[in-house]
Amino acid sequence: MRDKEFFTKLFRAAVDAANPERVIASHLPPRPKGRTIVIGAGKGSAQMASAFEKAWTAKYPDSSIEGLVVTRYGFGVACEHIEIIEASHPVPDAAGLVASKRLLETVSDLTADDLVIALVSGGGSALLPSPPDGMTIEDEIAVNKVLLASGAPISAMNAVRKHLSAIKGGRLAAAAFPARVYSLVVSDIPGDNPAFVASGPTVPDETTREEALAIVDRYSLDLPAAALAHLQSHAADAPKPGDAVFKGHEHHVIASAGVSLEAAAKVARENGIEAVILSDAIEGEAREVAHVHAALAKHVLAKGQPFTKPVVILSGGETTVTVRGKGKGGRNTEFLLSLAMDIDGANGISAFAADTDGIDGSEDNAGAFADSTTVARLLAKGQDASAYLNGNNAWTAFDAIGDLFVPGPTGTNVNDLRAILVR
Repeated sequence: MRDKEFFTKLFRAAVDAANPERVIASHLPPRPKGRTIVIGAGKGSAQMASAFEKAWTAKYPDSSIEGLVVTRYGFGVACEHIEIIEASHPVPDAAGLVASKRLLETVSDLTADDLVIALVSGGGSALLPSPPDGMTIEDEIAVNKVLLASGAPISAMNAVRKHLSAIKGGRLAAAAFPARVYSLVVSDIPGDNPAFVASGPTVPDETTREEALAIVDRYSLDLPAAALAHLQSHAADAPKPGDAVFKGHEHHVIASAGVSLEAAAKVARENGIEAVILSDAIEGEAREVAHVHAALAKHVLAKGQPFTKPVVILSGGETTVTVRGKGKGGRNTEFLLSLAMDIDGANGISAFAADTDGIDGSEDNAGAFADSTTVARLLAKGQDASAYLNGNNAWTAFDAIGDLFVPGPTGTNVNDLRAILVR
């Protein structure tokens, strides 16, 4: 089996393990006395809505449901009872602003007999712009751009976002009071803390605005004046766990990177390749994380330690990219280009990295493939791998040699899958 085919099988197994249709039916709550309202946001939330509709109507055929879910442009699917709105990701837009307003309206005027089902997945932060008083949508867009270029981990970015929002940080659930909110979460966050997935619109916040301000200082974030002013005021405080508005609420992580990595490892073993999982929660600068992975792979190649060849080394989590150039790319292609430079000429090592939602960065690829010949093949085309990496232009590098991986939207989002094969 060719390496690309092998890696693609691992990716499909990881995505299938996080498919909402496979996991959502076992997480249905009891039918309420009143209405069942479905809300949601994220890159996998439309598929979650479709899966929920099928499972709910099968279990409660005489029960009606209604609601509204927002997902990324191109990620929508047809639903019979739940309206799907599409908006911009990773940078918010006016459509997302409208979606946020409508979601808040959807959960208003409910009773204690009503049930709100929240379908939350990664990407919801950008899809739910809702600037608080004193800020504009332009301010929120500016904040998002600064955060994306900062190199800060996703947990830090979302700690800032949820204190600069009228809908995140548990505020959407608070707006549904006195109805009960039952959140189903597909986690793209290292550690699977549901309060950080999509900046936790339906999960109470445990961070403080003081922590958000400390993050601003730590990463030298150049935020708009209105955003800084808001963070410095008590208006930025989010409702805390234990607040009466969250009484009776539940949240359940129904899919995560750990489960997907185990599924990929199982497929590798079925194909005669031993698999080891380093971690499902790796964070850090993409190019630096690549150095560690490359060093480990080269040690296995040269000395058969700490793993016996052949072996595929798997990891998950979410790396970050500090943007210094103006090229095209994402964290997975940046990771791979850095790794390709480190394994140049190390015959027997190949690698793959992709985002399980099907999109890495702003282009249409989920990631790419690399091996010990990547740098040489670029050089044969007159291309300089180092220059591409320095310009955050990894997408262009892999496009030049035909090694991009473009599966299209997958319908789920449990973060990144990295696989390094040592034969």
